[in-house]
Amino acid sequence: MTLDQLFKQLPVQVTGSMDRNVEALTTDSRRTVPGAVFFAMPGQRTDGALYIEEAANRGALAVVSEKPCWVPPRLTLIVVDDVRAALAEVTRRFYGYPHKDIDLIGISGTSGKTVVASLLRSFLLRKEPCGLLGTNHYALGKRTLPSYRTTPEPIELYGMLAQMRDGDCRKAILEVSSHGIHQGRVEGLAFDAAVFTNLTPEHLDYHGDMEGYYRVVSGFLKSVIDGGSQKLVLSADDPYARRFIEEHGKPEGWLSFGMDASADFRAEEVELSAQDSRFQLVWPEGRLKVVSPLIGAFNVQNVLAAMATAWQYGMDPVELAGALIDFEGVRGRMERVDCGQPYEIVVDYAHTQASYEKALKALRELTPGKLITVFGCGGNRDRASRPLITRTVIEGSDQVIATADNPRNETVDTIFEDMRSGVKTGDAIIYINDRRQAISQAIQMARAGDTILIAGKGHETFQEFADSLTPFDDRAIARDIIRNRELREL
Repeated sequence: MTLDQLFKQLPVQVTGSMDRNVEALTTDSRRTVPGAVFFAMPGQRTDGALYIEEAANRGALAVVSEKPCWVPPRLTLIVVDDVRAALAEVTRRFYGYPHKDIDLIGISGTSGKTVVASLLRSFLLRKEPCGLLGTNHYALGKRTLPSYRTTPEPIELYGMLAQMRDGDCRKAILEVSSHGIHQGRVEGLAFDAAVFTNLTPEHLDYHGDMEGYYRVVSGFLKSVIDGGSQKLVLSADDPYARRFIEEHGKPEGWLSFGMDASADFRAEEVELSAQDSRFQLVWPEGRLKVVSPLIGAFNVQNVLAAMATAWQYGMDPVELAGALIDFEGVRGRMERVDCGQPYEIVVDYAHTQASYEKALKALRELTPGKLITVFGCGGNRDRASRPLITRTVIEGSDQVIATADNPRNETVDTIFEDMRSGVKTGDAIIYINDRRQAISQAIQMARAGDTILIAGKGHETFQEFADSLTPFDDRAIARDIIRNRELREL
């Protein structure tokens, strides 16, 4: 397509020719290729206008900016009022509006998005190809890519939706993060259905407070309604989901899920163990005994959310219950590490106060011995939450080992100082900067019947230090330590 076709009828000021063929779109000067349009995005840490020269040197033919600026004479300068809005519309045109050929299902909320998305996709795959864009990976129909962001920017988002379309996917599940909503990454997408899992304190350094957080997520749900969808699935157990229902009523087509007696899809007679979860599923058309391989009461809620959504697409809960038994789980979400050791090791992505409360409560109920937790707090994130999370972990565990998570641009010792304000004299907590050593120490402490929770990083396979990524996988590290101990004991 030409520049003229991509920007037709958009309010722009142009310097240079618009009769030029476009080969690619980019917001990253380092990924610019010959024939690309470079969108100079304003950001929190830097400004894309600073990288125009690099983009030009790599072959860009045009620059899109919110203000007049210098560009080399051979480039076309396109000035717009809102770069993000222009990027979204231009990207849609460039990829041929792929979202119009796919039923999009958006899953939003603080926790549970990845499990619900993965489980729902496993259900829908029994009927037809289904794509997925989420925290763990991007499933595009004919190939799967590692994920680098829960909700991608428009260029990547529409490009991957186009791959799904070309891979015969007629449904796609998107984990919709609050950052993604606020930054306009899903603006303009018409969602066929939406799921609201819950809302608990997270990213408050970004959203300001829970009210601001709720406004962002509820705004996304409202946009789904305004787009004509009546397929909403909301938690009956979460106060913010109930608030949304109270504010907008509960039209025909909306479903609630949870443990509450008012839920359309609810669990009764719940039995939890270290191996599985069992409950009576009650839904508008019947009752059914369900066995789930996912452990913990909060995972029962995730199962209910996925089942309710699949039911909206005509799937039989009896079939869903059968499919659930074969579900292999989600990497890094209450994932057991089993090397034959006499104690349990569970790796989980818990990184908020609420998610720690849920994970620790679930494991406490399943652990006859001691509960040992290895955790840290991420750098460049909400500092005020660190003592609160630390206090929660201490109260829910018998022994705590504080260590590095992803320190990013902070030192581990600086993060420890914030965490220590949540510690009382006599608390069973030790500090070990090196995460591998911390995991090794927990394994050395563990005895038969104990449980070790390694929390914070879940599925991640790296640690982030300043501007570098170091390979690190909690699951692989734990297995390696156990096997090395066994070898030494031979």
